[in-house]
Amino acid sequence: MNVKPDFSKGKNYAETAPAFLSVWNMEAYYGESYIVQNVSFNVHEGEILALLGRNGAGKTSTLRSIARIGSPLVTHGEIWLDHQPLHNMASHQAAQAGLALVPEDRRIIAGLTVEENIQLAQIAPPVGWSLERLYELFPRLGERRKQEGVTLSGGEQQMLAIARALSRDIKVLLLDEPYEGLAPVIVDEIEKTLRIIKEQGITTILVEQNAVRALELADRAVILDTGSVVFDGTAAEVLGNDDLRAEYLAI
Repeated sequence: MNVKPDFSKGKNYAETAPAFLSVWNMEAYYGESYIVQNVSFNVHEGEILALLGRNGAGKTSTLRSIARIGSPLVTHGEIWLDHQPLHNMASHQAAQAGLALVPEDRRIIAGLTVEENIQLAQIAPPVGWSLERLYELFPRLGERRKQEGVTLSGGEQQMLAIARALSRDIKVLLLDEPYEGLAPVIVDEIEKTLRIIKEQGITTILVEQNAVRALELADRAVILDTGSVVFDGTAAEVLGNDDLRAEYLAI
C-alpha cells in the first residue's frame, strides 16, 4: 500500500509528470473547515479512477475542487490537465479545457426536453458528441428526446446528465455518486456505458459509495480519510485487502 505518494516538490512538477491529470498538494476549505488536506494523485489518460472513502472523507469536495467549482475554496496546490494548469482557472475555463462534472443531483434543467438539455450544453464551443452519437449510446434518451428531462426516471436522468457532459468536447469526466438510488440492472447499464466511454479514450474519476462496484469497474483507486490520501494503488489491491477495506471503506 502506498501512503501519500511521493510527488516532486518542485514548482510546476506536473509539466514533466507522465500523468494526464495531476493533483498536487491541493488544500480546500468550507469557511473555517479544512476539508481537503494536501491531496496529491495522478490519473493516466483513458483510465478509470475510483475515488473512495467513508461519508465525509472529502471525496465530493475533491471533485469540486478539481472542477474549480467555487465551494470549497482551494487555497493551495496545483491541478494540471494534459500539461495545462487548471489551478488558476474559473469553473467555466476548466470546462472549456476539457473537464466535465456530473454532480450527484444531476442538475437536469426543468422545463426543457431531453434534447433541449443536451443542445443547451452545445451552444458554445467546444462541442463534443453529436445528438445521433449520444442517442446511439443511450437509446432510451433517443426514445424520450421530446420528453421533459425532469420527468425521466432516476436512471434515465443519470444517462441524460452523462450525455450532456459528453456533448462537450471533454477529456476528463468527473462522476459524483452515479449509482445513487438506482436499481442494479440500471447500474449495469451505466457501467456498460462507462466502459464504452473509456474505449473512446476519455479519462474518468468516479466517486461512489458502492465501493465494490466501483472497484470492479476501475483501473486504480485512491482512498481518502478525513480529507487526506491514505491509499493510492490498483483497484485489484483494494479488492484483495480485507483489512484496508474494513478500515477505510467499511466493506
